[in-house]
Amino acid sequence: MYATQQLAQGASLLQSQSLPAEVLHHAKRAVIDWYASLYPGLTVAPVPQLVQTLADDLDRGHAWAGIGRRATARTAALLNGSAAHAAEVDDSFRDAMYHPGAATIAAALAVGHERNSTGLGFLRSVITGYEVSTRIGVAMGRPHYAFWHNTGTVGTFGAASSAGSALQLDDQGFAHALATAATFASGLQQAFRMDSMSKPLHAGRAAEAGLLAAQLAQNGVTGSLDVLDGEAGFGNAMSREVDWSGVAEGLGEDFHITRLTFKNHIGCGHTFAAIDGALALRQRLSIRAEDIAEVKVATYKPALDIACYTQPSSVNEARFSLSYVVATALTHGSVRLAAYETDRVNHPATRSLMQRTTVEVDPELDAAFPKQRAARITLVMRDGTRHVHLQANRKGDPELPLSDQELNDKYLELASPVLGQHKAQALLEQLWQLDQLAELPR
Repeated sequence: MYATQQLAQGASLLQSQSLPAEVLHHAKRAVIDWYASLYPGLTVAPVPQLVQTLADDLDRGHAWAGIGRRATARTAALLNGSAAHAAEVDDSFRDAMYHPGAATIAAALAVGHERNSTGLGFLRSVITGYEVSTRIGVAMGRPHYAFWHNTGTVGTFGAASSAGSALQLDDQGFAHALATAATFASGLQQAFRMDSMSKPLHAGRAAEAGLLAAQLAQNGVTGSLDVLDGEAGFGNAMSREVDWSGVAEGLGEDFHITRLTFKNHIGCGHTFAAIDGALALRQRLSIRAEDIAEVKVATYKPALDIACYTQPSSVNEARFSLSYVVATALTHGSVRLAAYETDRVNHPATRSLMQRTTVEVDPELDAAFPKQRAARITLVMRDGTRHVHLQANRKGDPELPLSDQELNDKYLELASPVLGQHKAQALLEQLWQLDQLAELPR
C-alpha cells in the first residue's frame, strides 16, 4: 500500500476501537492545553487583523470562534488555529518537531460543532489527528525541519485526519483527504526569521486546509495516493531519504498523544531547556543578575537558527531570542506573559545581561536532537567563580511532565484574564468531563 493508504487504514481502525482510559486522559490534557494557548493568542497579531479580514464569514455558520462569535467551519478553524499558536504556548510532539494541537484541535472542534459531535467523538477525532500527523512528522525527519515549519506542513495532515474522523470518513476517504492535504501543506521557516506576523498563520492555514481536504474527500474528490512516497512526492520534494515503509507502525497501539510536551514557559520551545537551566542555577545559588559577569549557553543548532535574535527590537523578536529569554529568567525569575510586555523587553538589567550572554552549538547536544532538547548553562560570576548546569530535558517534556494540577494552573493563568475566573473554571471542569458530554462546549 501507499503511505496514504497505510495511514488511512490505521485512522479508520481508530474510529471503531475502544480507546484506553489513559489515552482519553491525555487527549483531555491536550485539549485543556489548547484552550490555554487559544485565549492569550486572541489579541496577538495577526489574529485581530485576521478577524477584521474575515468579517464576512463571522456571525453565521454553526462553528465557534474563540472570540465568542459564530463562524463557518473553515473560518473557525483558521481563526482558532492561528490564535492557538500566536502566543507561543501550545503543545509539541518532540520527535516530529511539531506543534500538533493548534491545527488538529481547531479543525476537530470546528467540524465537531458543525456536526453536533459528542465529547467522546471529539476526543476520538483529536486522537486520530495526533496519531496520524505525528507519524508523518517523524518520517520526514530533521531534513524537512531545516527549511519547513512543521506546524504548517505536518499540521495540515493533523487537521485533515481529525476533521476526517469527525466527518466519519472510511478508509478510502481518509486516504484521499491525506492525499489532498499534502498538496496544501506549506509554511516556510524563513517566514519568521525576521520580524513578521506570518508564523501563527501557518497553524491556522493548516487547520483550514486540512479541514477542506477532508470535506472534499467526503464529497468524492480524489487525490494522488502516492503523493507522500512517489518520485516527485512530499517526501522527496521536502525532505531526504524518507522511509515510508513503517509509517503507520503502532498506530492504534502506541499512542503518541501520551508523550506530548506542554510548555512551562512562554516563547519558542527551543529555548526552554536553557530557561530551565538558568532558573535552576538562579534558585540554587540565590544569585542576582548584576553579580553575573558572563552567561554562556550551549545547545542544539535549531535553537540558534530559530531563536536567532541577539538584540530583539520588538516583542515578537523577543519570543525568538535565546539571549533575551535566558537573561529574563536570570533577572526576573520567570518567562511568562509579562516577559513580553514592552517595558520588560526593554528592561535595563535584562538588556545589560544580554550583552554579557553568548550562545553556541554544542555538537553532542546537537546530535541528540530531536529526541532530546538539552542545554548547558555556564555562569561566570564577578568574583571569578563558575557554575555549570546541564538541563537534559525541559520541564513539560515526557520525562518531566506537567502534573494535571500544573496544567490546570497554566490554563487558569492564561484563560482567566479573557473569560473571567468563574467562566474559565467552569469550562475547565467541562473539559475534564469531555468523554461524558453529549455536546461540545461553545
